[in-house]
Amino acid sequence: MVHLSQKFSSLLSLLTLLFIASTTSAQTETKIQLSLSDVEKRFVQNNYQLIAQQYQTDQAYADVITARLFDNPEISYENLLYNPETKRFLGTSRAYGQYQASLSQMIKLARNRNKNIQLATTGVKLAEYQYFDLMRTLRFNLRSAFYKTFYDQQSAKVYEEQLNSLKLLLTANEQQLKLGNVALKDIIRIKSLLYTIQGEYNSIMNDIEDSKTEIKLMTNLSANADFDLIVSTEEEQRYLLSKHVYSNLLDSARNNRADLQLAKTEVSYAAQNLRLQKANAIPDIELSLSYDLKGSYPDNYTGIGIKLPIPLFNRNQGEVKKARIAIQVGENQLQQQEAILENEVYNSYTSALRTENLYQALDKNFNTDFGKMITEVIRNFKNRNISLIEFMDFYDSYKTSTIQMNSLKYERMHAKEEINFVTGSNIFK
Repeated sequence: MVHLSQKFSSLLSLLTLLFIASTTSAQTETKIQLSLSDVEKRFVQNNYQLIAQQYQTDQAYADVITARLFDNPEISYENLLYNPETKRFLGTSRAYGQYQASLSQMIKLARNRNKNIQLATTGVKLAEYQYFDLMRTLRFNLRSAFYKTFYDQQSAKVYEEQLNSLKLLLTANEQQLKLGNVALKDIIRIKSLLYTIQGEYNSIMNDIEDSKTEIKLMTNLSANADFDLIVSTEEEQRYLLSKHVYSNLLDSARNNRADLQLAKTEVSYAAQNLRLQKANAIPDIELSLSYDLKGSYPDNYTGIGIKLPIPLFNRNQGEVKKARIAIQVGENQLQQQEAILENEVYNSYTSALRTENLYQALDKNFNTDFGKMITEVIRNFKNRNISLIEFMDFYDSYKTSTIQMNSLKYERMHAKEEINFVTGSNIFK
């Protein structure tokens, strides 16, 4: 009996050492250490979607250049091809040749050029707001993926600790089973718990890989890049929702949301387009200067001309009507966007407040106390003060509580990023 107790004590001593070692073990492979600022820097510099949208902005600037250009003058020339009397081609002499030339210039009466410049300039603002709104959305997705990956990695460490401990416990009990010191049902129970934890571990690792892939795509990291994410305790503590009130957040959203500014600019764009289409209904004048050698009266004819279309049938009625409708559509979309903004800010604020209240109500030393308790549990298990079932139940409770805490921390940081997203500003760094 004493010999069996010594073997059992050795087993539990190994379990204790394994648990302590597993919390401080370092990985042998080299990994990139990335903080949130590191990830964001790579994102701004390398994200393909942002680069593509920036090209759209550059194209909008090119439209302004085009709008500033004046119409080119036109020159025309006509020469006698063949003179049957002299049997000569392309005669240009005063006695036997004939040619005529003219120079014309279009003059816009309704200041269409200025209106086109204003419209193109507003188009630049549209492209810029589209860029900022895309950045707002992608940054929110990036930060959410960052925090999800980090806290999932913390939960994965708990699974790794349990798996290592259970594997060692299973090996030791299988040896004791051969000696007849433990029951087969205990082995089956350990294996069942081990398989369950392995399945949960594989699932969370798959989630981590999915989140890492999203980060790689948004930061243009190589597909085989391996990295660990860093979130400091100070970063978690900097987030204080109590310093901000709902009305201030709503004002910030109205001033900084790129999608709201985009909707307002679209209304302005439609109004400017209406003015342009009305101006297009006013005909433009074409002035011309012409010279004719011998084809007109008198010889060496020099004339000045003017061409003005009569707006009798086509007064650009269709485009004017479309422009008016576009204004109505834009105003309706603006009202809808304002309603969406208010609801998103309110929903995000109330959700964040609920999560924060739950987080603040929890004992911050809960996980630390739980970690200390495991030493006592192992000691009591070694002294047979608790059964195997109680020992395993504690491990399951430890895993569940730690994962729930990591999940709450993620929800809290996600709520912070969602407030930044719906307000269109970095209220919480």
